[in-house]
Amino acid sequence: MNKTLGAVALLGAAALVLTGCSGSTGGDEAEGAEIRVWLVGTDTPQEARDYLTDTFAEENPGSTLVIEEQSWDGLVDKLTTSLSSSDSPDLVEFGNTQAPAFTSVGALLDISDIYEDLGGDDLLPGFVEAGSYDGAFYAPPLYSGARVVFADPALVSAAPETLEDYIAEAKALAAANPGDSGIYFAGQDWYNALPFIWENGGEIAVADGDQWDAQLSSAESVAGLLQVQDLMTTASTAPKDGDNAEPWTPYCEGTAIQFSAPNWALGLASECETDPAPAAPFVYALPGIDGGAAQVFAGGSNIGISAKSAHPELAKSALEIIMSDEFQTIYGENGLIPAKKSLASTLGDTPEALAFTEAAGNAKLTPASPNWAEVEASRVLEDFFVKISQGGDVAELATEVDTKIEDILNG
Repeated sequence: MNKTLGAVALLGAAALVLTGCSGSTGGDEAEGAEIRVWLVGTDTPQEARDYLTDTFAEENPGSTLVIEEQSWDGLVDKLTTSLSSSDSPDLVEFGNTQAPAFTSVGALLDISDIYEDLGGDDLLPGFVEAGSYDGAFYAPPLYSGARVVFADPALVSAAPETLEDYIAEAKALAAANPGDSGIYFAGQDWYNALPFIWENGGEIAVADGDQWDAQLSSAESVAGLLQVQDLMTTASTAPKDGDNAEPWTPYCEGTAIQFSAPNWALGLASECETDPAPAAPFVYALPGIDGGAAQVFAGGSNIGISAKSAHPELAKSALEIIMSDEFQTIYGENGLIPAKKSLASTLGDTPEALAFTEAAGNAKLTPASPNWAEVEASRVLEDFFVKISQGGDVAELATEVDTKIEDILNG
């Protein structure tokens, strides 16, 4: 579930200098203490919310937990203000790509002491990396969403074995169905471009000491980017300057044979309101360069305790409930990928659920830099991929964007 784009776009270069965010301000034994939990959007089911509030009340007599639902729109600005105030919420959810911006500035409580209690090495590793900073652990995963491929079952009935097979099939489908996308691939869609970079051994940027080295111009990354350009120019009729906000729309309209999106798009693609409506899609994990599942971008959320929580021990109690098998199982049973690898089976054993699990097992995140959110806000990646989709020189464009990314990450 990649919900972070709108919120991240609001982040300014110096917006997250949170002063005075060190340590809690009160005791945890206060009678009638109230814990405030910020959950974002409607993804967390009501059943999970009820379990959290009821279980917290049972385990902490005299205290209550209140859930305050927030919007993804403007979330970063609201968190920046609230986490530094004297009236800070106790626990807060935020998008995984936003996590480094908060873990790096003292906004969250160091919870390394309860890492094992929250799941330890059973937690989704990419999200643990995003929720850690400078050797300390601040924010476990809340839930995840993995990108998979949705295909018209009338034309695609089996998953390709390798990434090369996937590319060849998408091009063949487009050639056999003029005007339709063999794979819908809009020009700004850098999220779906990442697997091609990663599968060829490339990276967006890697840490080199206290500096970041952008690597989209490496030979490995360029090889993947050329595959992206091939698909964008020969297998897709998506707008070259368009985004990938609703790729199920052309599928429902019958102009896209395949599209790639987070697993939660299954319902939207299975209940098209068009007439005639296509059949529910065949779903499979994007194949890797040597077979198996490709490394795809993992959407989802982390959750952390405010460094200004007045009741940090009670907040830890609430967080332990959120990370419990019982709470996380509710996510899985509602189609969200749980925070623990051992609970993947809660998604079910349908072919679609198995595809989700396979994709999630090899999912990856963007660079864990405190300044990464500024890269997204700058839209340099969208501009870069639009130029690629328009047939620009990949190696030259990659060199240019590497300079821009390094200026932001090392600024």
